Amino acid sequence: MEHAALYLALIGLLSLMCQWAAWRVHLPAILPLLIVGLIAGPVTGWLDPDAILGELLFPLVSLSVAVILFEGSLTLNYEDLRGHGRTVIRLITWGVVITGLIGTVAAWWLLDMPLEIAAVLGGLLVVTGPTVVIPLLQTLRAKANLSQILRWEGILVDPVGALLAVLIYEFVALGQENGAASHTVLLFGQTVGLGFGLGALGGWLWGLILRHHWLPQRLHNFGTLMIMLTLFAGSNALFEESGLLTVTVMGIWMANMRGIPVRPIIEFKETLTVLLVSGLFILLAARITTEQLMTLNWPAWVFLGVLMFVARPITVWVCTIGTELHWREKALLAWLSPRGIVAAAVASLFAIKLEQAGVEGAEMLVPITFLVIIGTVVIQSLFSKPIVKALKVNEPEPTGFLIIGANPVARAIASELMTMGWTVRLTDTSWDAVQEARMAGLPVYYGNPLSEHATQHLELTGIGRLLPLSPYRELNNLAALHFEHMLGHGNVFRLAEESSKHAKRQQDRALGHLPRLFNDEATFAKLASLVAGGAEIRVAKMTDSFGLEEYRRIHDGRLMPLFCVAANGRLRVVHTDATLAPRAGERVISLIYPDSPEMQPGEREERAREEQRVTPGRSDSSNPGRLPS
Repeated sequence: MEHAALYLALIGLLSLMCQWAAWRVHLPAILPLLIVGLIAGPVTGWLDPDAILGELLFPLVSLSVAVILFEGSLTLNYEDLRGHGRTVIRLITWGVVITGLIGTVAAWWLLDMPLEIAAVLGGLLVVTGPTVVIPLLQTLRAKANLSQILRWEGILVDPVGALLAVLIYEFVALGQENGAASHTVLLFGQTVGLGFGLGALGGWLWGLILRHHWLPQRLHNFGTLMIMLTLFAGSNALFEESGLLTVTVMGIWMANMRGIPVRPIIEFKETLTVLLVSGLFILLAARITTEQLMTLNWPAWVFLGVLMFVARPITVWVCTIGTELHWREKALLAWLSPRGIVAAAVASLFAIKLEQAGVEGAEMLVPITFLVIIGTVVIQSLFSKPIVKALKVNEPEPTGFLIIGANPVARAIASELMTMGWTVRLTDTSWDAVQEARMAGLPVYYGNPLSEHATQHLELTGIGRLLPLSPYRELNNLAALHFEHMLGHGNVFRLAEESSKHAKRQQDRALGHLPRLFNDEATFAKLASLVAGGAEIRVAKMTDSFGLEEYRRIHDGRLMPLFCVAANGRLRVVHTDATLAPRAGERVISLIYPDSPEMQPGEREERAREEQRVTPGRSDSSNPGRLPS
């Protein structure tokens, strides 16, 4: 096709617009990508992927799916499996089997598919995936235990479901080519053996290289990508269809190998996956023909209904037997099961391969899979919020704090807030700071809070406000912009700048609509200096005869109000857009500066006695309890 470069550039631009639209409306990006692809392809006929890419289409799809599966398998850590309860383990083991069997029978009976293709479809549609589950959870505010179950099921079921789908596909593909059942089983065993053996060997050897730094740090990401793609292609060359299994096993092996710096690799793969997924799904959706769309008649919609209203409820009921979950909580788990990226990518690849092999019914894999994806995402996005409210399994308004940074300033403020009953979570890229926070008993996320990994793994249940307390100015500012869309205006703050007037003007242009945290002089350098110099966080209760000005007088103005707790337990953050005027009965949480060196010992003792007389002890002023709804 002429102007192929222009078409590819426009596909990239459409991908960017779809990702932005998904971010704005809190929907999984896969939904607008597929819709745009359908409009560009079968609806308008503007985009013909086969004409643009020709013989390169299949290798591009194949390598993209390998990257997607490898990136997903890197997140499957055995510690995560052991750490999230019986329900999650059952959902990603027995639940996968139950859903796959029901999906297979429904596809064979309702869609009149050959049993082999029905099994491939049933295996494909067991996965949910974090890219579709997490955006829904962020808008629902379901109970913390339910959000945790759904979130970790989505994260862990991706590689497990992909592995199951690949195994089923390989058995079917080998059977189509070789006929005899005994010969098919033998070839399947050889394929599985090669996939597991080569994947484990490749993961172990490459893990050793990364662990001992035999490769420069700057080449770790690039080298991992090249080794993975080489193993994928080499495995396929040695034994057809074994490559996907090889890279999946390699990723799982590396994720569970001690001393391997996997996190930077995951972040690199996330960026690459966004690029591949965005363009890939527009191309794949555009390949669907009008004839395939016309086959989506009432049996296809009934099949969708069976997955949503039969398979999922049965799966959840079986997997929650003997747990303490209430029937209302089980009902929400049974409702939420949107399908995502892995199902769409793997279905498209399998369909291309099986169609080339002339397998009957293979042409239905992609349209049925896309119908299930769009149907589950749209229906569950529209109705999940009222269902959560009707079932009364929603959390109160989130009032906890996400704190950017785990340095001494962040830890001091987080400790006080946590002591008084508020939810806090710190995040930092410094391992030493993270370790200090953990030893202090503070919940902390290790990594970049703006990364795709954080989107999947940073627990935000109960979090409603952001405090940027990192020493890195750009990180604070970007985090404020990133989380304002999620947490809402008035719940996100910016930290005062200690840099040049030019930098301050730049911050005002970008973040001028956000209030400054605490006051105009509360820069990170000042806060860090005060804490390092011995400043303490204390709580004082205001009365009719003792107000904020009296409190300032006692300390000679050497204090910085941070928060104000109302009599009903609600907490207000002190900021520059509102004047702090605490009323009688309210508590003020302040950073008390260290004493001036010029102060005499007698003056210090007198001030301590006066403060003790007019302010309550810590045991009286702390722990107002959790905030009311």
